[in-house]
This record gives sequence, structure tokens and C-alpha cells, in this order.
Amino acid sequence: MKLSFILWLASILPQPAADPLCLATTVYLESRDQTELGQRAVAEVALRRRDSGQWGESVCEVVLARKQFAPTIVNPGLRMRNLEAWQKAVDVAFQAQQDWTMPVGERNEVVPGASHFAALDLANPAWATSPRVATIGDHTFFRVQRLSPPVAASGPAAGQRLAP
Repeated sequence: MKLSFILWLASILPQPAADPLCLATTVYLESRDQTELGQRAVAEVALRRRDSGQWGESVCEVVLARKQFAPTIVNPGLRMRNLEAWQKAVDVAFQAQQDWTMPVGERNEVVPGASHFAALDLANPAWATSPRVATIGDHTFFRVQRLSPPVAASGPAAGQRLAP
């Protein structure tokens, strides 16, 4: 399977079907050689970012935000050949999304509050001085910013008039 095909498929699927595909692709590309715990941590960062709305309102928007996750960094012609790793990434993505439907206090979070991660032997981002949440495998997870779901605006929606 080529990465470009998977991303094209995600672009034509309805959002509820596209999001697990985008998340599985990200888990595969970012952490296919990591433990299930490490893969789950990668998924959590993407889901936490989705909830915040800062990088997009869907998992696909978040993981396809410019230079944030591997799907926008690696060559779109990349062939994803490891079917066993792909199946594991799909399982992790579906499990993480299912767990993420639970109320915040009831989730089994692996990297609570982590908003970013990096393989520090490959990259040294400026935000790597932020508080570390955990190191799992070769990824270190950071709380660069506190993410919370966007707050709904109070009052009338933009462009609406109040009744006299």
C-alpha cells in the first residue's frame, strides 16, 4: 500500500471512517517499531490535539496539519509493506479512539497531558525543553502546552441578531 493511496482514501471516506484510517496511518508511520504502549501514546497525542481544536476538528485534519506528524513529512510514495505492523497500528488506533470516548477522568491515559513527542536521537525541536511526561521506546512525550477542548462562545452566534 502506498501512503498516497491511504491518504486519498481517507479524503473520500465519511469522517467517522476516515479518522481511524488517518490515526492508524500515523501510528504506523511514527511508531510501528515501538511497543503497543508507545503506539498508544502516539495516538493519544493526536486525539488530545483533535480535542483541543488547535490543529483541526478531526483526526485527519490534525495528523495532516503541516509538518506535525509523519503523514505530511514522509514521501507520499512510501510503500507501507509491513502488514503485521499495519494490523497492529489499526488495532491500536481503534482501541485508542474507543477509549477516548470515555469521560476524561475515566480514560486510561498513557501520557497524560502530552501535546507533543519526538525521537530525540533524530530531532531536537525547540520545544524539547518543555516538561517531559514520559519516554517510551525512542519517543519522548512533552507537555508543550496545556490542551483542553475549545470553549463554546457565549451569546449569539456571529451574524445573529438578538430579538428586540
